[in-house]
Amino acid sequence: MKTRWSSPILVTTLFTLAISAPVLAQEQYQSAGGETSHGVAAKKQHHYKLIDMGTFGGPESYILPTPAIGSHNQVNKRGTTVGGAGTAIPTTTNNNPVICGGVEGLVPFVNHALEYENGVVTDLGGLAGADKCSVATSVNANGEITGQAENNVIDPVLGVDEMRAVRWKDGKILDLGTLGGTASAGISVNKRGQVVGFALNGIPDPLSIYYFQLLSSTNGTQTRAFLWDKDNGMQDLGTLGTGTDAWANFVNDRGQVAGFSYTDSTPNPVTGLPTTHPFLWEEGIGMTDLGSLGGTIASSSLTGNQGALNNRGQVTGASSLTGDPVDLAGTPLFHPFLWTKPGPMQDLGTLGGDCGSAAAINDAGEIVGAADVPGPCSQTVHAFLWKSNVMKDLGTVDGDPCSYAAAINSSGQIVGASFICDRSFLRAVLWRDSQIIDLNTLVPSTSTLYLTQAYAINDRGEIAGLGVPAGCTDDRKCGRAFLLIPCDDAHPGVEGCDYSLVDPDREAQRPVKAIHGH
Repeated sequence: MKTRWSSPILVTTLFTLAISAPVLAQEQYQSAGGETSHGVAAKKQHHYKLIDMGTFGGPESYILPTPAIGSHNQVNKRGTTVGGAGTAIPTTTNNNPVICGGVEGLVPFVNHALEYENGVVTDLGGLAGADKCSVATSVNANGEITGQAENNVIDPVLGVDEMRAVRWKDGKILDLGTLGGTASAGISVNKRGQVVGFALNGIPDPLSIYYFQLLSSTNGTQTRAFLWDKDNGMQDLGTLGTGTDAWANFVNDRGQVAGFSYTDSTPNPVTGLPTTHPFLWEEGIGMTDLGSLGGTIASSSLTGNQGALNNRGQVTGASSLTGDPVDLAGTPLFHPFLWTKPGPMQDLGTLGGDCGSAAAINDAGEIVGAADVPGPCSQTVHAFLWKSNVMKDLGTVDGDPCSYAAAINSSGQIVGASFICDRSFLRAVLWRDSQIIDLNTLVPSTSTLYLTQAYAINDRGEIAGLGVPAGCTDDRKCGRAFLLIPCDDAHPGVEGCDYSLVDPDREAQRPVKAIHGH
């Protein structure tokens, strides 16, 4: 499911700006220097085998980035990877724009849910015919997958196909239903097979998160966070305070659920929305209000600030500040936070600038994201690692002024992108062994893709993200989902792996293929 912010304010946050960037030419890479480690001699690294997942006949395939969906389980511990891919079937006015059209809805072709496993890419299909869209968002350790699919029922408010939260297991799809309304979406699945997301009920609500924030309609019904399991079906998790709407993003392996909820039903003058706080839901306890950093909007998926949940029940994200101060464009200022039971919420600060946002947290409580260096909100951002109460600037690949971190595994390996701040050029990067490495230097020089953004990394070091093939200048419109498999001791005997070590600095100096069509 794609994020389409359409409330009275347009919150263009750190990560949503980064993931929506086009990719330009080879000569920009060369002018940027193409080095790693800020001129410091890099340690030798292992190569990666690159899996280009192709498409289903359309122009693109994709792994959904965390800010757009909320799940960090795009790739499981076995390397099974999920997302979507375009078909050759053109979309029509009946197709639901929330799940059709690729990673940001820009591709005029029907997309189907994609699964990569053991060298095979599978079209998971959907609930209706081939002309209906589906997308996979999260996969657990057992290969159970959740996501969304269109059905053949027209939403009476929107005039497009309704969408349903679904689960794929053993090649079969199950409609998880709704709470009495016209839509639902599966966002995350844990090792127990429990699914969380949002579902509509039938109670009218002009400020419905789904209808109002996503689709600009005041004729909708309440949006509610749900937890689904095979024994009890879909459970409404309630809301905070007197709020009418809630949305679940994460479920950990203990069954704890994190998301966000309205706490009242009165729009405030800055955001045009009711006060929004993150929550942690636990069986037998219900929702705990995690508060905010003083502002009226915190941890909302629709601002790209939903954060993450680990297996210790720690929640991270971002919150606006006391008084809801805004920048010159009217965008609320955000800081990343960490909440650890019993609270309160801790402000993690920035790298000297106005804004920051957390994207992921591992079970050691290490947090990554992006924050402003001195200057206005989202003008110049750097990836950060927050550890032992200190925020560390992870820097960029030499020559690039901006970077962001999207995911961190249990070993502290971090992935994301280094890029030109106007978002005209990106390259997928890995932070490991105290250095930043352009992942393009660790794949074969004959690679079919230029790797632009890395979104996920599992505990075996396998990395999923987006790249562009020759002739493609925008990874949103013609990009390809990729998986990188390390050619290391943990992956012996992988066909096509080069097990020799590589010097990233030396590889960065090799001539760059004109892979962007220039």
